[in-house]
Amino acid sequence: MNEKGTIKQQSMMYLFWKRFFDILLSVIALICFSPVFLIIFVMNRFGDNKGPLFYKQERIGWHGKPFKIYKFRSMIVNADTILENDPEMYAKYVANNYKLEPEEDPRITHLGRWLRKSSVDEIPQFINILAGDMSIIGPRPIVKAELAEYGNRVDKFLSVKPGAMGLWQSSGRSNIPYPERCDVELEYVDKASFTFDAAIMFKNIISIFKSEGAY
Repeated sequence: MNEKGTIKQQSMMYLFWKRFFDILLSVIALICFSPVFLIIFVMNRFGDNKGPLFYKQERIGWHGKPFKIYKFRSMIVNADTILENDPEMYAKYVANNYKLEPEEDPRITHLGRWLRKSSVDEIPQFINILAGDMSIIGPRPIVKAELAEYGNRVDKFLSVKPGAMGLWQSSGRSNIPYPERCDVELEYVDKASFTFDAAIMFKNIISIFKSEGAY
C-alpha cells in the first residue's frame, strides 16, 4: 500500500473510533449526570430567574454546517436579544473576543456565575456530541461572526468537528484571545490523533478543576 493510501486509511480509522468513543462516552456521561440535570432544572424552576433549563445558540460546525449548541442556561431569558439591541454592549462583546467579563455582564444570573466558573454549564453538550454535531475533542465551536478571525484559514478550521474539549480550552481558554486563539485551534487540526486527543482530554480535566479561563 502506498503512503497516500495508508494515510487515508488511518484517517478513516481514526474518525471511526473517534465517533465510537464520542457515542459511548456521551451515553455514559448523560446517564451519570442525569441527577445534575434534575437539580439544575429545580433551581431554574424555583430560583430568582425562572426560565428554560437550556440555553441554545447557533454555532458553526463541521464544514460550515450550523447547529444549536446546548448549555445549562446561565443568563436571563432573551439574553442574546438584549445584547444585539445594545450597540455599546455588543461592541464591547466583540472587542473582548466575543465575551463579556462576568462582573460587567448584566445578563448572567447568580446561579449562572457558578455554572460558568465550574464549567457545569457545558454538560448538556454531550447531547450535541451524541447527535453528531460535535466531538468530545476538537476546536471550540464558534458563532458566525468569529469566522472572520480565521481569514483564509477558515476552511481548515472547519475541516474537523468542533469539540467540547480542545487545545484552546486546555491552554488557557478565555485567557488566550484572538488572533493567538486561531493558531492554537489550527494546531489541533494539524496534529489530531488518538494520542493527541487523549493528552488534550487529560489537560482539559485538569483545567476544569483549576477553573482556568472559565467565565
